[in-house]
Amino acid sequence: MRPTITRRNFTLMAAAAVAAPTLRAQGKLEKSKLAIAVGGKSAFYYLPLTISEQLGYFKSEGLDVEISDFAGGAKALQALMGNSADVVAGAYEHTINMQARNQAIQEFVLMGRAPQIALGVSTKTLPHYKGLADLRGKKIGVSAPGSSTNMVANLVLSRAGIKASDVSYVGVGTGAGALTAIRSGQIDAMCNTDPVMTMLEQKGDVRIISDTRTLKGTQEVFGGPMPAACFYAHTDFIKNNPNTCQALANAIVHGLKWLQTAGPSDIIKTVPESYLLGDRALYLASFNKVREAIGLDGMMPEDGPKTALKALASFEPSVKPDRIDLAKTYTNEFARRAKEKFKA
Repeated sequence: MRPTITRRNFTLMAAAAVAAPTLRAQGKLEKSKLAIAVGGKSAFYYLPLTISEQLGYFKSEGLDVEISDFAGGAKALQALMGNSADVVAGAYEHTINMQARNQAIQEFVLMGRAPQIALGVSTKTLPHYKGLADLRGKKIGVSAPGSSTNMVANLVLSRAGIKASDVSYVGVGTGAGALTAIRSGQIDAMCNTDPVMTMLEQKGDVRIISDTRTLKGTQEVFGGPMPAACFYAHTDFIKNNPNTCQALANAIVHGLKWLQTAGPSDIIKTVPESYLLGDRALYLASFNKVREAIGLDGMMPEDGPKTALKALASFEPSVKPDRIDLAKTYTNEFARRAKEKFKA
């Protein structure tokens, strides 16, 4: 006996037929369970990652992600190189640094269009600070040695003729430990992300001397657009897992789209309570300061890679611009598709 096709059944069958090509277009995930390494997840630098995780955007793409939080980006990179992470949420410039060491890693979705890093001097140990020369021989707190906070400090100091070896870098993380380090006088200056830097600035603990938390400040420090937080992975991993990387890019761009219209109360409700560092008002003041630095659509800006290469080469002898193939350090292929999907 032939089954009866009711109007409801016909509608469901027709809907399935229309949806099928879309599902096929994305393809089956090559790897659904993923290990992601990040250095300082509570920082605004990685807010899009937290938003996409908290709102279930990874799950809705069929991904089961385990996010391991390290003290700084250099440690997260180590996890990737040691094969304990599949993907890193980290600073784009690591892709250039690693290519200089003959390691092929590539960015595939951008979360930040400015580094959101500020350098401030302690009002306690350097009350009479006059210029960068005063930092020679001093202790400077960074999230972790070798991380993007360290890179920005190196860049700013190099412009005053101060080498990395002329100061002592101290890893202080991006949370409560960083606040304690400056307030207790353990360090003389701090190069770090928000909300930490805004909290220290508003309480009078530091005097900001260099700032990349805004697009204007970034232009002044770097001379162009400076790509920041992103997802990067081994180039082979991206080549072998295109559908998985597309799903990751989709989740992040979905989060970026949400952030474009999110209000302060939406942010407070979504991030873990511990991220507020005990002060909601200051956390929101920090968010308002860095908001424009958050990416809009996951795409790498055309001049961004050149700006990053120029900055790195100015203080990192191992990075020779003529030996770096920037086209291999990033791809907009996945972000472009995600942008179209979410109309970001």
